[in-house]
This record gives sequence, structure tokens and C-alpha cells, in this order.
Amino acid sequence: MSAFPQLPASPLPILYRDDHLIAVVKPPGMLVHRTALARGETRFLLQTLRDQIGRRVYPVHRLDRPTGGVLLFALDPDSAAALTREFSEHRVTKRYLAVVRGWGPEALIIDAPLREEDGIRPKAEMPAQPALTHVRRLATVEIPVAIDRYPQSRYSLMEARPATGRRHQIRRHLARCGHPIINDAKHGKGIHNRYFRDHLDCPHLLLFAVSLCFRHPREARTLTLEAAPDDHFAALLARFGWQAHLTHSAARWENASEPAATAEPIGESS
Repeated sequence: MSAFPQLPASPLPILYRDDHLIAVVKPPGMLVHRTALARGETRFLLQTLRDQIGRRVYPVHRLDRPTGGVLLFALDPDSAAALTREFSEHRVTKRYLAVVRGWGPEALIIDAPLREEDGIRPKAEMPAQPALTHVRRLATVEIPVAIDRYPQSRYSLMEARPATGRRHQIRRHLARCGHPIINDAKHGKGIHNRYFRDHLDCPHLLLFAVSLCFRHPREARTLTLEAAPDDHFAALLARFGWQAHLTHSAARWENASEPAATAEPIGESS
């Protein structure tokens, strides 16, 4: 049985669409595509989106299963190749929000190579690959609850901008510097994860891809896509007094006074 709850069979929120690409807001806990490790799963984002819009889509990057946020697809092979190059050559700006344990660093560049984690081969046999993440503390909170060994518990809202795209990079880098993301079952601490799930209505990993900025493959100008966090994440930010850091779903061109034109209104499903 899956460790994740089955997601409702509702349409995916479409953030932006034109003749060459489409972006959606990925729900936390949804697999992007079928894998050998996805036994018992019946709903995958890739197939759901294909069925929803009635045409083939081409993945150009990925989000881990527990992570929600902006996910981009191409609608033709040439655009897919162009966007894949942008990602592989690190010309795409990605911004995430994460809630972590403790008071994170005010600003830090985490330059720590990572070994691949594919769940098949021993990690020790994999070569270490360069991995670079810029992190910045946006807000802190201290709650009067003795969750661990201290009478009060501290948490931070962090911004993460990965310059490379290794598997679980943000999760592993933040854990390495002593500030694991809440509800990270592998790198975090169970007592804190359980408190957020049981008392703060946070059932999933508190990591969300809020922004993606890239050069459009045909328009030759920069497009920025932003997604509002899911309801659980947004409610927690409000509860901790961090509303100022909430993002809203939007699409805009660089140096443009008007939002980017979309084939479908931002935030609608179909």
C-alpha cells in the first residue's frame, strides 16, 4: 500500500499554456510518471495532463513526488529540446519555499557534491556530482511547545534557489547544514514531523516550487511562472504569521507591464 494518500481525480490547475509549452501546479504527493517503484499507483501527472488537454506533452524537468509547485512541459519535440538544454545548462532560475527545523542561516551558499539516489544501486558506488544551492532565511517562529528536548521549538521559512538539479538536492543540502525540511521522512526527525502532521494539519513535505524563470523557446524572451502554495502550506504560513511570503499564481514576461497571455486563464483547470 502506498505511504501517500490517494489524490482526488480532479483536473490539474493550469498555470500557463501557449502553442509550445504548458505549465501546471503539481500537487504534493503526486508522481510525475510511472516508475518501477510506483507499485499500486493509479494516477500519474504526465498521463493525467495528456488526458486533460487531449495531446502529448514532453517533460523537460522534474519535481520529486512529495514536492508541489510549478512543473513545465513542452508541447512539441523542438520546444522540448530547447527547454531541456536550458535546464541542463543551468539557465533556468528555480525558487522554492521550505519550512525547516531550527533557525536557518540568514544566507548561505551550500556547495556540497551529492551522490545519485536512484533506489537501485548502492549510493556509495555512485560518483559524487557537483551540487550548489543558495538558501536564505525569510522568517522565523518559536512556539511554546516542548516537541523535543527543549521547552520551546524553533522553525524557519527558507528560500532555496538550486543552481544544479540533483535528486533531492534541496532536502539533502538543508539537512546537511542541520536544518531538515519538515515532513522529510528520510532526512528529518520523526517527532517534529509527527507534530506538524497531527497538530498543524501539515500532511506532506513542506517544500514547494513557487517560481520558475526561463527563456521561452520560441518567443526569445524571459517568462516567469509563479504558483501559490497548496492549502496546507498556505494555512501554515498564515498560522506562523508569514503571510507576506505567500506567492500567487501568475505568469509574466520580463519587462512587460501586462501579464503573459495564456490560452487558459491562470488558476483554471481546463
